[in-house]
Amino acid sequence: MARAPADRRGAEQAGRDAETTAAAWLEARGWRILDRRARGRRGDGAGEIDLVALDPTGAEPVVAFVEVKARPTLTAALEAVTPAQRCRLAVAAEGWLATHPEHAAAGVRFDVVTVVPDRPPAHLPDAWRPEA
Repeated sequence: MARAPADRRGAEQAGRDAETTAAAWLEARGWRILDRRARGRRGDGAGEIDLVALDPTGAEPVVAFVEVKARPTLTAALEAVTPAQRCRLAVAAEGWLATHPEHAAAGVRFDVVTVVPDRPPAHLPDAWRPEA
């Protein structure tokens, strides 16, 4: 059953708020946000990448494509990243990298940041790897 427009707007706002929280949390840890709500190439059927960030913690630069999930529990947030969504995000990441050649030499990783009420964000680096 489709959500009513008001419910959908509320969910979209909650998602944007969670993305803002996650971006600020990563930046406070030294990460550089390269893009927000990024899409792959036009017409590629890819999903939207919540955050594209440069992870400063490794010896080599890593571009992390970060999916942000706001849910009532950590388990619910993790379960919300479905296999179909992971596939769309991998396509979007390929498109993003194609349009940002300055990051072509960096490593690539798919992370999840969960935003759960009354808890600090939880970061799961390298949460999944795209299917070959």
